[in-house]
Amino acid sequence: MTDFPLLDNINTYIVNPIIGLLFGLALLYFMYGVAVFIVNGDNDVKRREGASHMLWGVIGLFVMVSVFGIMKIICTTIGCN
Repeated sequence: MTDFPLLDNINTYIVNPIIGLLFGLALLYFMYGVAVFIVNGDNDVKRREGASHMLWGVIGLFVMVSVFGIMKIICTTIGCN
């Protein structure tokens, strides 16, 4: 049992599922960018669009991993799971 059961429940049942969902969406967005980039090999505008999707997908993945890491550090520091 933790010292902060409410914070532990919020982290377990709200924050972690949202982070997982957003991580999945960012991954899908990245994969969509890869598909656009590959399929439109001869169209420079579409390739730039695909590269932009890939860039923002990677940024989204980085943000989600960072948020997850920060939440883990906070929970470890204050004693929640």
